[in-house]
Amino acid sequence: MREFLRLLKLCRPFGWRIALGVVLSVTVMLSNVALMAVSGWFITAMALAGLGQLMLEFFTPAAAIRGLALLRAGARYLERLVTHEATLSFIARLRPWLYARLVPLAPAGLRGLRHGDLLARIRSDVDALENFHLRILGPVISAAVASVLIVLWLGLNSASLALLVAIGLALAGMILPLIQRALVRKTGGQITQARAALQSESTDLTRGLAELQVFGAVARQAARVTRASARMVAAQRRQAWIAALFMALGTLTGQIMVLGALLLLIPQVEGQSLSAPDMAMLVLAVMAAMETVAGLPAAVSNWDSTMASARRIFELADRAPQVAPSPAPKAPQTPGLALDRVSFGYGDGPDILTDLNLSLHLGESLALTGPSGAGKTTILNLVQRFWDPRAGRITLAGVDLRDLSDRDLRAQIAVVDQTVHLFNGTIAENLRLAAPGADDAALWQALDLAALRAEVEAMPEGLETRLGELGARLSGGQARRLSVARAALQDAPLLLLDEPTEGLDRATQAQVMRGLAQLAEGRMMLIVTHHAQVLALAQKVIMLDESTPRSE
Repeated sequence: MREFLRLLKLCRPFGWRIALGVVLSVTVMLSNVALMAVSGWFITAMALAGLGQLMLEFFTPAAAIRGLALLRAGARYLERLVTHEATLSFIARLRPWLYARLVPLAPAGLRGLRHGDLLARIRSDVDALENFHLRILGPVISAAVASVLIVLWLGLNSASLALLVAIGLALAGMILPLIQRALVRKTGGQITQARAALQSESTDLTRGLAELQVFGAVARQAARVTRASARMVAAQRRQAWIAALFMALGTLTGQIMVLGALLLLIPQVEGQSLSAPDMAMLVLAVMAAMETVAGLPAAVSNWDSTMASARRIFELADRAPQVAPSPAPKAPQTPGLALDRVSFGYGDGPDILTDLNLSLHLGESLALTGPSGAGKTTILNLVQRFWDPRAGRITLAGVDLRDLSDRDLRAQIAVVDQTVHLFNGTIAENLRLAAPGADDAALWQALDLAALRAEVEAMPEGLETRLGELGARLSGGQARRLSVARAALQDAPLLLLDEPTEGLDRATQAQVMRGLAQLAEGRMMLIVTHHAQVLALAQKVIMLDESTPRSE
């Protein structure tokens, strides 16, 4: 129920569209019942008129039938238009809402989540919430309103018939769906978990295919995908069988309602307290009334899986950031970076860094080298404030990182990371992430500095070349150089380089080194590398290992 209330709160900006969708849906249901009822009355009356037993005014009911048919079709079209627009707007609002909560979490707050599971929450679980309005909220409210109105109208003609229909609609629309939910309650959560597991395993297989081939583990990972798929299909099959059974029971309930209506009304026709056309009208109205609750079994089927998806999303959104925002951010002052007696370790583990001191001033460059695990990349992460140190303080531009706003901190830093994040957009769009207002000339200049200009010029679409998902159209070395170009576009006084020439051949490495040397002019540069050639960029070098004192 907590997830339901939170989803309602997120839907509040679209409340008027949801309400309009409900009004249109109720209009469709009532017009359908009215169309069936008037048609039944008209056909029966026409038959009796043909036998000479009834005088009939033809034009009014014929016009009513045409009007109701047009009303039903028009309302159905508008209802689909409004409800789908509201649902798409809700999903479009939900994604940025979730991303805005993920940004402060990354990367420390997302530790322990597999990339595939995170992707499943962002994509599959968010997509699953389209059921909330289309298949749960809207149909339930519409069914309740339409059912009450139909029962009240029937009560004006026959109290016993209204009671019969009320019982039938309650059975088909409430009791049977609640029993169905009790049977599929676990299945909905199982489908959500199985879908997330399948997404995770499939992501690991596709994105880690090269590594899996190297270690001969492709078949094993493919088997994991198959097992995850089998679990999801089994849960879906069970849910489908139960849904089919209760759909049949709902149909049977409708047929029993029609039979009961006939048994109630035929004696009234025989006693001449009710005309034959009126009986046909009421019986067909009872038959059509079942449409009002036809969507409720699907709402019940989707309830648990939708709430499970909402629970996974809210669990992610409610995670507390590992670094708290500054309550009163200070403005950066004189450029400079300093780590003062910094100690740090991940989680509950031992300290990786102990009493580390280093300083960097404008125009200086410092390289960190040493074996893997010595803490080189950890220092870069601390400088970007992905984590806070256990002890000591880090200052940038004369201000403690904890006193800087995130926006001010990011404006002071340009990063060339080992993992280059590229989006399925054009080269120009990926470059302008660093400088949204940069013109094409500035982009070409940055590519020239990164030794990538000639290759981009050789592409048929140049700067407008689309990179594909995760930059699939670029090699690893090209992606790294695009990251260098992006850093060159960012007017930041501190440049962080994490293995900037990894994956480059000697000639390209030399070109990138020259570009980085130009880029370092007038900036501070902190480099992490294993390569001796890259150390030539630095004025000072610190070797990190367990036995080396952690100070300059």
